[in-house]
Amino acid sequence: MPLLLSLETSTRMCSVALSENGRLLGLKELGGEYSHAENLTLFIEDVFLTANRKIGELDAVAISKGPGSYTGLRIGVSTAKGLCFALGIPLIGVGTLEALFSAFQTLAKMDEDVKVFCPMLDARRMEVYCQLFDETGNEIEPVSAKIIVADSFLNHLEKGKVVFFGEGAMKCREMIKHPNAVFVDDIVPSAKYMIRLAEQRFEKKVFEDVAYFEPFYLKEFHTGAK
Repeated sequence: MPLLLSLETSTRMCSVALSENGRLLGLKELGGEYSHAENLTLFIEDVFLTANRKIGELDAVAISKGPGSYTGLRIGVSTAKGLCFALGIPLIGVGTLEALFSAFQTLAKMDEDVKVFCPMLDARRMEVYCQLFDETGNEIEPVSAKIIVADSFLNHLEKGKVVFFGEGAMKCREMIKHPNAVFVDDIVPSAKYMIRLAEQRFEKKVFEDVAYFEPFYLKEFHTGAK
């Protein structure tokens, strides 16, 4: 199994994990405010020191590829590309919402009655980035940006329970009132939940083109008054 460096910078969480053979060797992360430019390279140095490993031993770098913060994604991807170019190692892309579902599987109790799982990231106002999975992790609906209204996801809610989680889900609680809607708090992105997915891709040699890889922004970047 490879020595992997995983980077999560798609949200306010700046998170770095070093792993080998599925075992977490080092983790450094900070949430709250966007601080990726100041902290990412320092966190990378810290996890190598913690694990007493050298960066030249790396087999691959995994990056949370989005959707998410435009600036955060740019910082994470440029850092990951720089390491891959310098070391001559593969780049692995992991979907942010896919990793968030991995976090849910690790942290939350899986209700046998639930067949649909919806990780959500905040896309500002009443819009979210979301993706739907079944209980085995298969994708039901691809990543999309949705404006949340009272009957959002009604086609799934009428059939059974749907679990919503992630920072985007919290602002939907007051809008989606269907009795089959279940909301789970405290599921946040972290590089440690990318490890299993990154190792699977490494074993199958599912790598990104380092020269041409771009983050999955989903929406165009706009500037304007807050």
